[in-house]
Amino acid sequence: MTIIGFLVLLLIAAICGGIGQSLAGYNLGGCLVSTVVGFIGAYIGLWMAAKMGWPHLFEISIEGKPFPVIWAVIGATAFTLIMALLRKLFTGRNNL
Repeated sequence: MTIIGFLVLLLIAAICGGIGQSLAGYNLGGCLVSTVVGFIGAYIGLWMAAKMGWPHLFEISIEGKPFPVIWAVIGATAFTLIMALLRKLFTGRNNL
């Protein structure tokens, strides 16, 4: 994978993570955190889709590497909600 392909993949992951955090109504951090949330969301979303037997929706191929945009957003939303609930549980603050 070239540098340009990797940077495009990071940009798409950051956008998916940001959208997922917006849908959850909770912000875990800045741009770097959104990128990490986007990648984690892609793994969680693909895992959920495989367990439920759902098809891959709207995959973007970057230099032969598919990135599942819809599942990344759904997974990022689920991950953000879980992190917000865990933070509320452990800190006792109402951060939602």
